[in-house]
Amino acid sequence: MSDNEEAEQVPKSSFATYVAEGDQLYLKAEYVKAIESYTTALTLQPNDKNCLVARSKCYVKMGDSTNALRDAEASLAEDKEFFKGLFQKAEALYTMGDFEFALVFFHRGHKLRPELQEFRLGIQKAQEAIDNSVGSPSSVKLESKGDLSFFHKKSESVKPKGLPRTMKKEQNQQNKKSPKSEKTAKQLLGELYSDKEYLEKLLKDEDLMKGEMRSGEKVQDLILSCISYLDTRTEFWRQQKPVYARERDRKLMQQKWTKTQQHLPSDPTAYVLKHLEEIDSSMATGNVMGSLKKAQHVLKAVQRWSEEAVPNKAEMLGNLHNCIGNALIDLEDMDGALENYKKDLDLARQSNLLEAKSRALANIGRVHARVGQYMQAIEAWEEKIPLIRSILEKTWLFHEIGRCYLELECYNEARDYGSRSLEAAADTGDEKWQLNANVLMAQSEVKLGNHKSGVAYFERALGWAKSLRDNPAKEAIQKALSEARQYLTEESI
Repeated sequence: MSDNEEAEQVPKSSFATYVAEGDQLYLKAEYVKAIESYTTALTLQPNDKNCLVARSKCYVKMGDSTNALRDAEASLAEDKEFFKGLFQKAEALYTMGDFEFALVFFHRGHKLRPELQEFRLGIQKAQEAIDNSVGSPSSVKLESKGDLSFFHKKSESVKPKGLPRTMKKEQNQQNKKSPKSEKTAKQLLGELYSDKEYLEKLLKDEDLMKGEMRSGEKVQDLILSCISYLDTRTEFWRQQKPVYARERDRKLMQQKWTKTQQHLPSDPTAYVLKHLEEIDSSMATGNVMGSLKKAQHVLKAVQRWSEEAVPNKAEMLGNLHNCIGNALIDLEDMDGALENYKKDLDLARQSNLLEAKSRALANIGRVHARVGQYMQAIEAWEEKIPLIRSILEKTWLFHEIGRCYLELECYNEARDYGSRSLEAAADTGDEKWQLNANVLMAQSEVKLGNHKSGVAYFERALGWAKSLRDNPAKEAIQKALSEARQYLTEESI
C-alpha cells in the first residue's frame, strides 16, 4: 500500500468532529451516512460508549436490530449501569420482538434512573406488547417454512411424484386459511400483502420451483423464506397491537377528542398562562418533576384543541415544549430536552414567531454545548444573531460562540467573537461579562502565540475578578497569567 493510500485511510478530523457530524446526519434521517461518521469516530476512540449508543440508534432506525444490539452491549462492556446503554439495549431487543427481555432492561434502567421518562414509557410499551400477544402455547402450529433442505434429503426416497412435499404443505396451508385471518393479515401488511399473494402464486409453478439462482440457492427456498419473513412481520405487528385493538383505540381517541372539544376552557389563553406560571413556580422552588408533569399534562390538553377554536395554539405549544425542555435539562435528559426545543423551533418557524424562534435557538445551542457538540451549538447560535434584542443578549451570545470556537481549536474565530463580546459588555457596563470576555480574549491570544497580548487581557480579567470578589475566578486567572508570563519570558531570552 502506498503512503498516499495510507494517508487517505487515516481520519482527517478529531473524534468530536466526526461525532458531531454523525449527530447532525442522524437528525436529518441520513442514517447510513451517520453510521459512517460514528464508525470513523470509533476508530479514534473504539470504546466510547456514547458514540456506540449513537450508532446503535441509527441501526434501530434502519431496522438492523442485530447490529443495534451489538453496539448497545458494547457500550455496557465497561459500565453495566450506563443508563443510555441499558435503554438502547432494551430498544434493540424490543425492535427484535424480544419483548420480555426488553422489559427486563427497561426495568433495570428505571431502577437506576427512575426520574427518566424514557424508561417508564419503555416499560409500558413492552408490557403492552406482551399483553397484546395473541394465542396460547396449545395454538402454536409448526409450519413448513424457511430452509427445509435437511428434511427434503431425508424424505427423497418416499416422496411421491408431482409437487414437492413442502410445496404441497404450503398449498394445503393456503387452502386452510380462513377469510378472517386473511383479512387480518391484509390489514397488518398493507401494501406488502399483494407481494405475499404474488409469492404464493409462484409456489404453484412447478417448473419455476425446480430452478436455481446463479448463487446455487433454490428458487423454492428463496420464495419460502420471503413468505416466512412476511408472516413473521405479520405476527410481530399483531403482537404490537392487534387490529381490533387498533380500531378500538381509534374510536376511543375520537370520543376523547370530541369530549375535550366540548370542554374547551372559556378563555384558553388565560388557562395556559395560569398553568405556565405554576410550572415556572415549581421550577423555581426546585420541584422539577412536578413542573415537568404539569407541563406534559397541559401540553396533551392543548394538542387536542382545534386551531379554529384557539388561533394562538402554536405559540402555546411552543411555550410548553420550552418548559418541558428546561425541566429535562435539569434532569440531565439532554436528548429529551433537545427534542422538545426543536419542536418549539419548528412551531416558531411555521407561525413566524420571532421571539420564540430566538428562544428555541438559544436553548438548542445550550444543549449541544453541554454535551460537547460545539459545531451544532455554533450553527444554532449564529442563526440566532439577527434575532438579538438587547446588548446584554449580544454579550453572552458572542461569548458562548467564541467559547465553542475555542474548544474546536479555531482560535482566530474565538478571538473575533471574544472581541465582539467584550465590546458589548463594555457598552452595558456589566462587570461579570467583561471578566468573562477578557478571559476568552486572553486564552485565544495565548493559543495564537500572542503571549504579550494574552498577558494584558489576563491582567484586566484579574482586576475584574478582584472587583467582583470572585475568589475561584481570581485563583484560576492568576494561574493562567503566571503561565502566560512564563511563555513571554522564554520568548524574550
